[in-house]
Amino acid sequence: MARGFSEFKYLTFDVVGTLIDFESGITNCLAGIAAETGVAIDGEEALALYRQARYMPGAALFPDDLARVYTVIAPQLGLPAEEKYGVRLRDSASVWKGFPDSAAALAELAKSHKLIAMTNARRWALDHFEKKLASPFFATFTADDTGTEKPDPAFFQKVFDFVSSRGDSKDDILHVAQSQYHDIGISRALAMTNCWIERRHAQKGYGGTIEPKHFTVPDYHFNSMADFAAAVRESLKERT
Repeated sequence: MARGFSEFKYLTFDVVGTLIDFESGITNCLAGIAAETGVAIDGEEALALYRQARYMPGAALFPDDLARVYTVIAPQLGLPAEEKYGVRLRDSASVWKGFPDSAAALAELAKSHKLIAMTNARRWALDHFEKKLASPFFATFTADDTGTEKPDPAFFQKVFDFVSSRGDSKDDILHVAQSQYHDIGISRALAMTNCWIERRHAQKGYGGTIEPKHFTVPDYHFNSMADFAAAVRESLKERT
């Protein structure tokens, strides 16, 4: 049985895909390049190709790796495989938007919990993402800070060590994320309580996120950050 929200001191968040709409960011950039070069592309096809290319051996850290990814997928989409377009896709991360409900939900949740960002993105990208989200985080961890990417348990251990330095433990954390592969499965394996934000509930497939080998039933499940924040709000009201 899931614990009450008031039992947690920290809410840890995946950022890209949970709070920042990276799929629209990527497809909008590719659509812009396509329009300029007289090509039409299918967004879901582009995301499927992106997903395959992103997880090829030897991939660089995100979103720097988007420059390489573009050169891999461009020929398959009928786009020009020129370096300048790869750089453009990489740099588009600086203008990716948060989901419409992200900033408001985080602002509300920050009133009752300490929020921690856990992102596979590099620090330069998180600096931009935080501005879109109105800087709600108590602490942040990036691939630059951890030297690894989720679902590597070592990434999570960095966060455990941080909360431990404050006299707390992983039992004080509720991990919130949309990726079954990067977050929900591994958080369960690490005996964390988790919350799945199913951003693609109205769409088929996994979009730009790698498909997990096994689906993990989460402790909490919501279709949006707005729904999650509302549930926390109501839960806390019941305790007062």
